[in-house]
Parts: sequence; C-alpha cells; structure tokens
Amino acid sequence: MSVLFFLAAAMVPGSLQAGRIENVAADGNAVTIKFDDNVAEAKLFSLTGPERIAVDISGATIAAGAPVASEFGSIRQAQFAPETARLVFDLNGPAVVSDARFSADGRSLTIALRPASESEFSAASARMPRRIAPIAQFRSEPPKRRYEVSAPIGKGNARGLPKISGPADSRLPLVVVDAGHGGHDPGAISPDNGAREKDVTLAIARAIRDELTKSGRVRVALTRDGDRFLVLQDRYGIARRMNADLFISIHADAAENREARGGTVYTLSEVASDREAQRLAARENKADIINGVNLGGQDNEVSSILIDLTQRETMNVSAGFAKLLLREARPNMLLRGTSHRFASFVVLKAPDTPSVLFETGYISNAEDAAFLASRDGQHKVARSVSNAIQAHFARRLAQN
Repeated sequence: MSVLFFLAAAMVPGSLQAGRIENVAADGNAVTIKFDDNVAEAKLFSLTGPERIAVDISGATIAAGAPVASEFGSIRQAQFAPETARLVFDLNGPAVVSDARFSADGRSLTIALRPASESEFSAASARMPRRIAPIAQFRSEPPKRRYEVSAPIGKGNARGLPKISGPADSRLPLVVVDAGHGGHDPGAISPDNGAREKDVTLAIARAIRDELTKSGRVRVALTRDGDRFLVLQDRYGIARRMNADLFISIHADAAENREARGGTVYTLSEVASDREAQRLAARENKADIINGVNLGGQDNEVSSILIDLTQRETMNVSAGFAKLLLREARPNMLLRGTSHRFASFVVLKAPDTPSVLFETGYISNAEDAAFLASRDGQHKVARSVSNAIQAHFARRLAQN
C-alpha cells in the first residue's frame, strides 16, 4: 500500500494553525472551553461501558491541568492526534448534550448537558457524531497543500520483545513487570501534586527491576521502559511470548473519596469481588477504546484466551503470590482493609502465566500521592515486590 506524506507544514512554518485550550470551566449544567486561537470544528459523541461523552476538537491542542469537576462528573483532556484535542466527560449517570455552540468570535465552545434515561443515552450513543463549526467568517483558511510524496510501505516486522535484565541464565525464572498506562493515556492524575499515574508506575517498575537485578536470582523485563502506549492485550501478550513465569501489572488507583488510601492486589475472577473492583476494572479495560474503536484487535487467538479460563492452576498460583505480596508489603506501606480482591482485568487474562495487578495506593490521596512519587516510597514498594517474588519462586522450587 502507499501512504501520502503531507510536507507543507514541515516546509512552510506556521502553515498549520491550532488553538490551544486555555481553560475548561463548569457552571451548572454547562461547560465552557476557551481557546487562544481559532479551531476548525468540534465533534461530539456518546460512549457506553462506562457512560461518557467525548468531544474531539479539530485544530486544537490541550493545556496541562487536572480533571475538572462538574455536576455530571469529571472532565479530562487528552491529545488524541497532533491536531485534535479530546475532552471526555466521565458521567455519574446517563446524560445527553442539550445544546452546543461556539461563541461569535470562535474562541470558546459551550456545551450544555441534561440528565437522561438509559434508553435515551443508548439512542444518543448509537447516533453518528454531532459536528459543530464556528461561524464561517472566523474560521481559518485550511492550509494549502504545496506538494505531496507517496512511498510504498510494507507490512514490517512485529514489535520486538523487551530487554531482559539480570543473570544471563535461561534456567532462572523470568518476571515481566508492566507499568500501567503510558503515552497518550496518563491514567489518574493527582489533584495535590499533579503526579501522573503513567509516570509513577514507570518509576516503580524500574525500581522493581533494579531490586530484582541486585538479587541475582531472577531475570526481569519491563513491558515498557519509556513513555509509550501499549494495548492491554499486548501487555500480557509480551509475558506469554517471553514464556514468563510471573506477570505483575503496576497501577496507582484514584477515587472520588480523597480520604481513600492504601494498596490492593487483584487477581483474576470473572465475577468482581465487589462493586468497587468492578468499576475499577471497567475503567482500566476501557484504555484500549479510543474514539469508540477497540484497538485491541481481538483475533481468534486472543478471543479464545478471553474465553478459555479453565486453567485453574494458574489462578491458584496467582492467588498464592498475591498473599505473599501482601505479607511482604505490610511492613513497608499502607494496605487497604480488604487487600486481596478479584476483578476481570484484561491484563490478568493470560491463561498460562500467573498474574497480579498491584494497585500501589491512591494517587487521589495526598499522603499516598506523596509516598508513591518519592524515591523512598518507590523503593519500599519495589522491596516488597522483590521479596515476595523471591519467596514465591523459592516456594515453587521446594514444591517441585
């Protein structure tokens, strides 16, 4: 196939103009988005599972900042594409857009919402996106294409597997540590220190790698060692392709109640242990769904993995490791009352690799956020995980 590369923007400075989002403010049932320059248009659409409304603004870039609270739920920003900013309304309940319009000068967009029934929200999510453009006289002229270049591109090779750290001895067990989120998906953001979950999880994953490498008893690999996005199936898929003996996904939770604190370890269950676990799994699993399209690309092999969970031995080993991890973590960090929970996280669904998801704390809580962002806190988490891993494999060796 061939792909067209449009080089006008690179060769002619300023040929592409984009308005930056200056402010997002909620007032009653209305949300106003202000820009520092003109934008092209806005596209609004509703999404289910969970219920949310997304707004794609062409010709706009996002501004840094924490999610904005509104009476309908929180509003977060992301740069969906180089010239497209995305705002997502994480709804508390079903709602629909009752009105949306640009100001006369095209420098702000106001969106009004109203509560709706489940059936009304479902009907809205089934409709095509609603497009809104500023008044024509205020819109910038589209950039004129000076020339284009086409070049054939082959299918290419599959992305390589990550580097393995530790002793060069294939007989030693291999642990794959997954830093949650990454790239355009920042995860949760601390309202106190602005720490992003994707940065905290990467720092902790690196600290775990360093602790395990020092032990000399385990090999370790990271699913990502930089700020890049990975599809959820690719995360545990890396562990399976590397024949890993253990898979650990690191996260930092967020909650509406900013007093919520402490770490939690999750293992796989098709039935969540409580409603909170179910909501958390739904929020993490939606990370693959961008613009309503599932990037997971579930082929027959992955579909069979999601269905075929009959290997109870793997789940039993995972549960056993979860107990060890909690035992080793208690002296080093705060844990929740019910610290071992069950949920249907996608990243835990490798049928032949024991897997846990470690929510290391609540980034929405000031004390937990400070602990997880600190070198000392990250070292304590890493030491807990490293000790549990070494005890786990020592126990497995003794059993065998």
